[in-house]
Amino acid sequence: MAVATVAALLAALGGALWLAARRFLGPSVQRLHGSEHSSLMHGKTVLITGLVVKHLDLASLRSVRAFCQEMLQEEPRLDVLINNAGIFQCPYMKTEDGFEMQFGVNHLGHFLLTNLLLGLLKSSAPSRIVVVSSKLYKYGDINFEDLNSEQSYNKSFCYSRSKLANILFTRELARRLEGTNVTVNVLHPGIVRTNLGRHIHIPLLVKPLFNLVSWAFFKTPLEGAQTSIYLASSPEVEGVSGKYFGDCKEEELLPKAMDESVARKLWDISEVMVGILK
Repeated sequence: MAVATVAALLAALGGALWLAARRFLGPSVQRLHGSEHSSLMHGKTVLITGLVVKHLDLASLRSVRAFCQEMLQEEPRLDVLINNAGIFQCPYMKTEDGFEMQFGVNHLGHFLLTNLLLGLLKSSAPSRIVVVSSKLYKYGDINFEDLNSEQSYNKSFCYSRSKLANILFTRELARRLEGTNVTVNVLHPGIVRTNLGRHIHIPLLVKPLFNLVSWAFFKTPLEGAQTSIYLASSPEVEGVSGKYFGDCKEEELLPKAMDESVARKLWDISEVMVGILK
């Protein structure tokens, strides 16, 4: 879905756009000067230029810091930041820094990334931050006694927890950004045909039926990217901040996703976990 978002934004807005990737280029960097890529957008093929591909592994705080340092050295401004990466229902494993993988990648990696780029976003204002969450946040909660899932691990619940953390982070960040002309909103993209579910085991006999259902009912990557594109570029949401969207429309949140005290506590603990010095 990230590539679809990038292609559509380049086609719509132009300019330089950084695509952060964990592995398809490894540690290498490629700037596509003057090259052309075709992308399907609104039923027609368009040509895009200006894509910059950089290495970023959100399971490594060292990698996040290196990426941000590189961006701050190379780019004078940042108009839009889209936090789109994620890992879904993986077996229990830890990040390079010892965090449960889903919480570490989906929340902490993006938390550090955003904080390190806030200065550039503020100096580039008006600017926007877009956070990709999931409707599955409804099934999670924030257990401050076991954020690292050391006591027990349920891969579905831990994914939902990380997505709830995305929303709480967005709302607390919106509060902190009041008056800066930097906005932040969060969205759920719907069910999209990507490799996000690669850790889910589907019995061999069921796979043909699952593939048929996914092609019939799941969104394409470009369709799934529409709300991200909307929040990143539409004048309709200029000045809107701290809201939750689906299918390019604002949606209501459950009370637990609007708990300001939990959001502030999560922020403070996240700062300690990623090593942000006040």
